[in-house]
Amino acid sequence: MKNTKATLALALGTAVALSAVAMPAQAASKEKCFGVAMAGQNDCKAGPGTTCAGTSKVDDQGNAFKIVPAGTCMEMKSSTSPTGHGQLKAF
Repeated sequence: MKNTKATLALALGTAVALSAVAMPAQAASKEKCFGVAMAGQNDCKAGPGTTCAGTSKVDDQGNAFKIVPAGTCMEMKSSTSPTGHGQLKAF
């Protein structure tokens, strides 16, 4: 019985350690994209006048962001951006 408990504890510890290593890689594959969120659909902490997720007032608000796959932001359409596309910084 002791070996079973030890094996289970080792397996659980390994799984937890591996999941902690995988998290930063997932976070690195995402980026904030400003000016592409529909009104009320922004992700958290959008900027002045917003407190958290879902508080943007207008479509494509320049200080409101969505989390998108890395490398896709500047390809997304934005009706308020000076370039017509999402931006990596608030505008």
